[in-house]
Order: sequence, then structure tokens, then C-alpha cells
Amino acid sequence: MKVFILFVFTLISLTAVATQVKPDFTVATDGSGNFKTVQEAINAVPDFRNKLTVIFIKKGIYEEKLILAASKKNVKFIGENLNETILTYDDYAQKKNAFGEDKGTSGSSSFYIYGEGFSAENITFENSSGPVGQAVAVWAGGDKSTFTNCRFLGFQDTLYTYGANNRQYYKNCYIEGTVDYIFGAATAWFENCTLYCKKQGYITAASTADTTKYGYVFNKCKITGDAAANSFYLGRPWRPYAKVVFLRCELPEIIRPEGWNNWGKESNEQTAYYAEYKSTGKGANAKKRVNWSHQLTETEYKSYILENVFRGWNPEGK
Repeated sequence: MKVFILFVFTLISLTAVATQVKPDFTVATDGSGNFKTVQEAINAVPDFRNKLTVIFIKKGIYEEKLILAASKKNVKFIGENLNETILTYDDYAQKKNAFGEDKGTSGSSSFYIYGEGFSAENITFENSSGPVGQAVAVWAGGDKSTFTNCRFLGFQDTLYTYGANNRQYYKNCYIEGTVDYIFGAATAWFENCTLYCKKQGYITAASTADTTKYGYVFNKCKITGDAAANSFYLGRPWRPYAKVVFLRCELPEIIRPEGWNNWGKESNEQTAYYAEYKSTGKGANAKKRVNWSHQLTETEYKSYILENVFRGWNPEGK
């Protein structure tokens, strides 16, 4: 199954590269570009530039701990090939920093995104530390971020959607992990994505703010993986007002019949908002879901459009 997924993503990758815009900078490990490292290219982007800056990243494994500063706005990464353009690092939460302290979950990330308007296509983002606890591949902390045909590889806490006011769009992406592998406070829409469940755990751990209307929206996504039957929850609330909905998604028998977990706090059942609309597959057990979750009506479902969820921003409106 995993080989098939990678094959499909390769085809998507080659199609996307064929239509790419002319890059401002090219990164290549063999020295054939403007820079040999991705961080050098990021640093070369003028601060607070209003126009789009495109960085083309050739095939290669780039072992770098990357930071896109808040002053680096409207930066776009385009990879030469999805499966062969890999940005990776191996920090994890309990790894020690220079002072002998744990790096922590946030400190473990391979790539930090602070700049507004960041976008990426055909890139694999990875935390390669393995099953060692929290180990973030991407700390996405910028508003209006978009990821198309990208892969996010890791185990626990793979993708950190940071910031209650941030809006993020993931389209045709592949995201894998174990416990809480998509987590955070941002409003994030996942369109036609593949969620690959490894071992056992929880797909989401949203920490949506009580003042934020929408949290995570999974639209026409497919859940798969090598996990055992009844080994995964759709989510649990990292913070009391977590909000997650699955719309027309394909759920396998990996998903537990009850669907959702309250993280050991009954009070979360009164505040968290978990919902589905026309889930399909062996894991779609509407009648067996916890009684504090929701099955959306047709009218409720129709309110889930990009402009509503993203407070006026439409990442597809180009």
C-alpha cells in the first residue's frame, strides 16, 4: 500500500514540476544551483518582500534544521521530485540542548515557519529521529500557509499547526504518524489528503482557541496505514475547545468505533466539537460514536467552505 501511495505522489510531483514558475533561487547539493543548502537560500530572501520569492530545490537529502523567519514573507518552495527532495533533521523532545535541558516538543522541529504566505509543492518534510516520543517534522506558525503535494514523515507529533490566528491549507498531501500526529491551534483545511496511521494512537490533538470558530477540517481525505484494527481515534482534545470535522472521508477498520477520546477529562466533552459528515468505509460507525460527537446535517455541512473556515481567505482563489 505504501509503495502505491509513493508512486501516485511521484506522478503528481512530475506533473506539478512541469508547470512550475521560474525560480529566483535554486538549491542543489552538488553545487549546480545558487546555494548548496536550503537555509542559505532562505537567508538570501529580502526581508519583508511583498512579492513572491520562489526557491527551487533540486533532488537530494538536505539534513538541516531550518528556520523561515517572520521577515521572510511570501516564500515558495518547489521541489524537483516529491520522493527525492527531502528536508530532514533528527531532533526530538528529550534530546538535550547546549545547556543539558530537554529540547521539548517545539524545540524538536526540523523546520520552523514564521513567515506569512509560505507555500510548498513537491517537498518531503521529515523528522528522522524515529519512535522516540515527540519529534516534530514541521512547526507551521505562519498565517496563510499552503502545502500542495507534500509529504510529512514522522512518528509522534509529526505536524504542529501552531497559532490560534493562523490559517493553513494542505492539498493532496501525505501525513503519517502515531500519537497526535496532527496537532495545534491553527485553523487548517486538509483537502484530498492521505493520513497514514502507524502503530496506534490519535490522528489529531487540536488545541483550538475558544474564540476560534473552526479548527481542523478534513475534506475528502483517506485514512490508511499499517496499524491494527480499532487502534486509532480520530482525535482527542489537547485543549478543551478543540474543533475537528471529517467531511466525506474514507475511514478504514483502523478507526475505533467510538471515534473520539476525551483525553481523560469528562469536562472536555462539553467544550470540544467533533463531527463527521458521510464518512465511508469500515471505520465509519456513526451509531457507535461517542454521544458527545456530532453527525452533521446537510445544512451544517454546507457552511464548510474555504471562505467561511478561513475568515475570507480562499487559497484556491488565484
